[in-house]
Amino acid sequence: MAASQIIIEEFDSRALEGNPLGDPASRRVPVYLPPGYDAKQRYPSVYLLSAFGNRGLKYLNDDLWEENIQQRLDRLIAVGNVQPLIVVMPDASTRYGGSQYLNSSATGNYEDHMLELVEHIDRKYATIDQPISRAIAGHSSGGFAALRFGMLHPDIFGLVADHSGDKWFEMTFKPQFPHLLRYAEAVGEAGLAALLADPAAGLRKGAPYTALDLLAMCACFSPNPKAKLGSDIPVDLQTGALLPDVWSRWLAFDPIEIVAQHSDALRSLKLLYFDCAKGDEYNLLYGTRLLTQKLTDLKISFTFEEYEGGHRNMKHRYDVSFAAISAAFN
Repeated sequence: MAASQIIIEEFDSRALEGNPLGDPASRRVPVYLPPGYDAKQRYPSVYLLSAFGNRGLKYLNDDLWEENIQQRLDRLIAVGNVQPLIVVMPDASTRYGGSQYLNSSATGNYEDHMLELVEHIDRKYATIDQPISRAIAGHSSGGFAALRFGMLHPDIFGLVADHSGDKWFEMTFKPQFPHLLRYAEAVGEAGLAALLADPAAGLRKGAPYTALDLLAMCACFSPNPKAKLGSDIPVDLQTGALLPDVWSRWLAFDPIEIVAQHSDALRSLKLLYFDCAKGDEYNLLYGTRLLTQKLTDLKISFTFEEYEGGHRNMKHRYDVSFAAISAAFN
């Protein structure tokens, strides 16, 4: 049997043309084809979304103590835990680090980009073009986006796996704002603008990663073309007081706040899978527990597992989610 393949798709995205940050509209998208791939057959597909600060190519990295995604999938398929499938690893990165896979006037139309990528993959590869045979999965920001696509586009993605996705913003993002406040105190608004203009240089000079992360989230959740930074910050930079009008715009994306609005979509999914580490440094365990309580109240089926560890070093969990996805495909 022929070995598995990684094809690097050079995908020219109409949705990203002319994006506000001038980021490339052409994206390099790894596509995993299983051992013995035969274009005359049809395969289920999984869209695997990377975390903030990463893109699909990161899944191919060599690691001394971890399998890369090709090695992992080859093993899972060889032992029969996962059926042969196609895995697509999108690039929704921005100059700021990430897009949350959302449409935003500050970053670009990354939700639209994802949907057009699905169309492209279905045209070019031997996929089963049905939501019950198309899953979306991801970690952190990728988990947030996977769940959101399941809420908004169950006609495209019929299975969702969310590994430690952003949720319960009150517990996840709100405690991080003092890091941004202290940095803004030191560099002023001009310094924040400089960090966004050249994040790599800013981080090399000692800017806290959390400050960049929160500014990037502002670009995703509260964009404002009239604001100097291109988005609104939900706290007053002098007093730290929460700005309710801006914060409410963030909460409109929080799965905890909007789950009931999308209950019918979530109920229609063939699989809704969550996991989270017990020691998650961003308090995501509590948000995931709270969300699963809400899902239970709404009589929505799901699978949830907690495991030892922290937010990172979670690649072994793909063994569990891919097996669950494969079983649900069947």
